[in-house]
Amino acid sequence: MAAADTKPQLQPTENPDDLPHDVEMSLMEHLEELRWRIFASLLAVAAGCTGCFIWVRPIVAWLQVPAQDVRFIQLTPGEFFFVSFRVAILVGVILVSPFILYQIIQFVLPGLTRRERELLGPAVLGSSVLFFVGLAFAHWALVPAALAFFISYGGDVVEQAWSIGAYFDFVLLLMFCTGLVFQVPVLQYILANLEIVSSNQMLKTWRYVILLSVVLGAILTPSTDPVTQSLLAGAVLFLYFGGIGVVKALGK
Repeated sequence: MAAADTKPQLQPTENPDDLPHDVEMSLMEHLEELRWRIFASLLAVAAGCTGCFIWVRPIVAWLQVPAQDVRFIQLTPGEFFFVSFRVAILVGVILVSPFILYQIIQFVLPGLTRRERELLGPAVLGSSVLFFVGLAFAHWALVPAALAFFISYGGDVVEQAWSIGAYFDFVLLLMFCTGLVFQVPVLQYILANLEIVSSNQMLKTWRYVILLSVVLGAILTPSTDPVTQSLLAGAVLFLYFGGIGVVKALGK
């Protein structure tokens, strides 16, 4: 009797560009799932904005911290009410944004390849973390630096009494732009993993990156003071070269 062949059978290599074998859904089922995920996201936004509006005074007080002892005035009837409404909406959307991202990911996940799925998790997590880090950096570094410059520049000439609406437009815009700028390492990670740009190619463009960071600092900051622009440009450079380090550590 011939001896049984005990040689292990080789498993076919999984192509990272293949779609995993998920349950197929019809067009109507996709639309139904989309409807419920949009509904869940809108419900979360409504809950977040309502909660922030209830606690809007502590939120407003926290956002006023960088202004030091500046006195705020209301130039038009209801200005503070509408400012509170805008602040509650923006902060509420930011707080529930991880839940919204989760709903988006769950909807698009069946249509992604294995390579795209492996890329999605770290990219979304890194993007969320860096966005909130950018908000914190703007609140504790950029906004105080900009306001200190304006206060010291005209402190001996004019009394510091600011419009509450103009102040929050300035602060919220600067914080949001900074959160977007902090997405630079995520973009580098995606480009490197898609083999579009390597870490060595990123490093070779450092001269253009320095110029671009200065331009971004001048465009994205709503103020014109050099301190805020320099801080934001420095943050862009730090993020860019930090992203190169992460990409190089991953062997890309």
